[in-house]
Amino acid sequence: MTGITSSPASRAEEFRTARKLDFGILARIIRFVLHYKARVAIAVAATLASSLFQLFIPRYVGQAVDNAQGLLGTGPTTSGDIETALWLAASMIVMLSVLRGLFAVVQNYFGESIDHCIAADLRKAFYQRIQQLDLTFHDHSHSGDLITRGMLDLEGIRYFPSTGLVRTLMLLVLVAGGTVLLLSTHLVLGLVALSFVPVIAVRSAVARLQLRYLWLKQQERLTTLTNAMEENLTGIRVVRAFASQVHELAQFDRLSVKVLEISFQRLMARVRSMTFMGFAFYSAMTAVLWVGGAKVVAGEITVGTLTEFLAFMMILHMPVRQIGMTVNSFARASTCGARFFAILDRNNAIEEGVQIRELETPRGEIEFENVSFSYSDNPDESRIISNISFKVGPGHTLGIVGPPGSGKSTIARLIPRFYDATSGRILIDGQDIRDLSLASLRRAVGGVQQDSFLFTASVDNNIAYGDPWADSDAIVEASRDAQLHEFVATLPDTYQTLVGEQGVSLSGGQRQRVSIARGTLTNAPIYIFDDATAAIDAGTEQQIRSALGRRSGTHTTIIISHRLISLMHADEILFLDEGRILERGSHEQLLSINGRYAALHSLQMRDAGAGEWSSGQPSPA
Repeated sequence: MTGITSSPASRAEEFRTARKLDFGILARIIRFVLHYKARVAIAVAATLASSLFQLFIPRYVGQAVDNAQGLLGTGPTTSGDIETALWLAASMIVMLSVLRGLFAVVQNYFGESIDHCIAADLRKAFYQRIQQLDLTFHDHSHSGDLITRGMLDLEGIRYFPSTGLVRTLMLLVLVAGGTVLLLSTHLVLGLVALSFVPVIAVRSAVARLQLRYLWLKQQERLTTLTNAMEENLTGIRVVRAFASQVHELAQFDRLSVKVLEISFQRLMARVRSMTFMGFAFYSAMTAVLWVGGAKVVAGEITVGTLTEFLAFMMILHMPVRQIGMTVNSFARASTCGARFFAILDRNNAIEEGVQIRELETPRGEIEFENVSFSYSDNPDESRIISNISFKVGPGHTLGIVGPPGSGKSTIARLIPRFYDATSGRILIDGQDIRDLSLASLRRAVGGVQQDSFLFTASVDNNIAYGDPWADSDAIVEASRDAQLHEFVATLPDTYQTLVGEQGVSLSGGQRQRVSIARGTLTNAPIYIFDDATAAIDAGTEQQIRSALGRRSGTHTTIIISHRLISLMHADEILFLDEGRILERGSHEQLLSINGRYAALHSLQMRDAGAGEWSSGQPSPA
């Protein structure tokens, strides 16, 4: 098989490694199962009872055959006794079958109920962990991969209790109980009847290794397929704009074919295993007929005894056929579990300290002390920002400008601890943010992020996302400050109008204004506006600045923008390039030194027109 080591020594080592890994993963799943001890106890008891009742059926079938045979060869004196015994055996068969069926129903119900319970637990744990993991993780993870792990891999785990554990227990009881009954009845014939068991056990172990490998490959290819679908749906407008539907369909078809190839390989592995197991089983049954028939002829056993052996093997027929499904369940659970638990076990780069404290009654003073940041593990390489120091307090505004990639947005992300500084300290009201709870820290920071993401909800729900208990008056006030209210009033359902997926029914400027209203509604002591007005015209931006100026008189405000008109009114402006502060000062001071800021100012004034700049003077806040 492609991808599986052919060397016997390597294959043996691979099997030992996989078995060790599988044991750890399956043991972990079992621990989740044991959270529901009552359900497990009922499922186990029902499985034992169902299997035990089933074990006794062959014996009464054998007795019925012997009684029927005896009835044909007896006189009228003894025929009544034999007939009574025959009816008794038949009644026992019916009763055992009914009881076996009832307990099987209980077994199936509670077995599958455990499936659903652990699925709910794992789904919640997975989602909770995704919410907790730092943005570095999300920067390097594709949402399609996470969806595959949180749904498809979860399904592989979910079916394990009922299709793996319960069926294995049932098979073990049937084989163990049958072994005792058959060997005690006739040693030689019992050994012949059970000869298929070790053959199937060895084949199952080999099949598990093969199926584990194929399940892993299939989940990886399903992840790639999901990624492609998610990207296509997210960028559907780009696809349509460039008439690339045929190309996208061809790409999706290629990925689907790769998934189908693995599915066929997995199917063939299962079919080969089940065929081999079936051959071993029917070979054993043939041997029982051959040997048992000879012993019946020799008078060593009765026809009923031979029938008992055959009936028992027929009872084992279905569980043996399901061994392939059971082995597949073990392989799938171990593979999917390894991928699923890798997310739950991932270390978080942003962790709260042992002795954290709340940021109480924050004023909002922010101080950077020689702060550097790098995505690389080596802090001396590829620094995004390097030795940044500044201080801004309540009632003051700090502007940050610079070319793309200069580190502007990184500063905005370090303040609420989306990332941790590589070196240096960030203080809020004199407290190191690493010593503060993340919840209290982030409640103190409002504003607008670089990406104006909207949820598939109504306008008012999007505005009130940061403060779900805000009343309608507060929502309207925030909307007015963001110059959004008049537009919302024209919508069919005003503030209850749905914005569509990710705000698709709104323009870029409208989405930014919703984000501004959402950011300011929280009334946080710190406002950070990261390119918050990039898609808004200069006139509307001026009105927003004036409104926010009245609202944020006691707030600490940081404005990050590539347009100087957005921040020229700031108390201090930092000009960044390659992660360093090249120039700092007020708008007038930076113009007077005739440096990079002044050059950018001249360029933008020439491109946009001098009328928008108020003759180079700061616009009123």
